Amino acid sequence: MKLSELKPGQEAVIAEFTGEEISIKLMEMGLVPGEAVLMEQVAPMGDPISVNVSGYHLSLRLSEAEQIIVDVKQ
Repeated sequence: MKLSELKPGQEAVIAEFTGEEISIKLMEMGLVPGEAVLMEQVAPMGDPISVNVSGYHLSLRLSEAEQIIVDVKQ
């Protein structure tokens, strides 16, 4: 599942990135494989989204979130 498909309140673990070019930027922001991420909210028009990772809030463009593959926690 893509990070962009999570609903507010859902938790997941980052599995991998689909785009090599953006993966470095995302890892610099703390989005690394194996890290837990919580979807906090989605803007009214769907872009951007707000997530919590490593104890801080991060806003991502929908195009960035679509390149992050996650495993949803049950």
